[in-house]
Amino acid sequence: MEQRIIISRNLHQELATAISECEHDKLFVLTDENTEKACWPLIKGFLCLRKANLITIKANDINKSLESVSHVWSELQRLGATRHSCIINLGGGMVTDLGGFAASTFKRGIDFINIPTTLLAMVDASVGGKTGINYGGLKNEIGVFNDSKFVILDTHFLKTLDRENILSGYAEMLKHGLISDEKMWAELIGFMDESLWLMDDSQDKQQQATINHKLSTLNQLLADSVKVKECIVNEDPKDTIGHAFESFAMKTGKPILHGYAVAYGIIGELYLSTVKCGFPQVKLRQTVTFIREHYGQMQITCDDYPELLELMTHDKKNTSGQINFTLLGGIGDIRINQTATVEDIKEALDFYREG
Repeated sequence: MEQRIIISRNLHQELATAISECEHDKLFVLTDENTEKACWPLIKGFLCLRKANLITIKANDINKSLESVSHVWSELQRLGATRHSCIINLGGGMVTDLGGFAASTFKRGIDFINIPTTLLAMVDASVGGKTGINYGGLKNEIGVFNDSKFVILDTHFLKTLDRENILSGYAEMLKHGLISDEKMWAELIGFMDESLWLMDDSQDKQQQATINHKLSTLNQLLADSVKVKECIVNEDPKDTIGHAFESFAMKTGKPILHGYAVAYGIIGELYLSTVKCGFPQVKLRQTVTFIREHYGQMQITCDDYPELLELMTHDKKNTSGQINFTLLGGIGDIRINQTATVEDIKEALDFYREG
């Protein structure tokens, strides 16, 4: 059965259906410490989860590790899981990546369902069959490709997020807009506002109506973004500079959210797109202005360039020692396997630093 992606309107009913279509003897729910507190209470009363066993791991990407996945395997074994069991991964990209890897390798593979609870996980990590853990200081170094049976996307979980985590996911949506079409890009540039990270259940009816309208609009943008993700998953147009920023931040002990790294990488790669592929300068400036206003800037110096270049060589798209990029000739005009010289990349990093 191919992975089924559900834009949720009735989570209880949709989850019950998904569970019933994954034949299982035992059911498990994987959370991290944060989603156990913020998200598990929203669904633990569901009738379809009454016999589920909860497994919890430590939060944050630093714990997307061999130690954490070993803990999941040990708990599955201790609680009597078999090759006919099923895991529900309830959390952000760290949980869906690690949980998917644990499920894919336990007993040579058991079924799993992803319920992403962050915007980033909804538009990126939970879709496309990528599972894995960090290893040796590098992101997602160990893993397998294996689709979850279902991905259920419910924007009401976004009420549990802070400003930074909503922005982190939104950066991935912005990237999808850039590789899709001008309409989607323009909608994303124009949609972001402060109300997205002021969502909770304490506002009056008028405020709640505004929030629900925003969630409805975001739901449609999310659906559009996931469609783009599904279409491009085989080409995998990854953000090479962004991944280098993310790994560099991790190695220096000052980790940044994945979406922030994506946003910073977009600046450098749009610069290369303008220089090498003729991407329109006006849209470069509009996008860079949007990113700088919402995401700020990661502080790097020219002394950091050698290490950033070294990290770029680890990107999985690279061949024959060349650093490959996915660039754009215009919005929606994807140019894969583009190469750049060391001097080109240094110029892109200069542009990122100085604008």
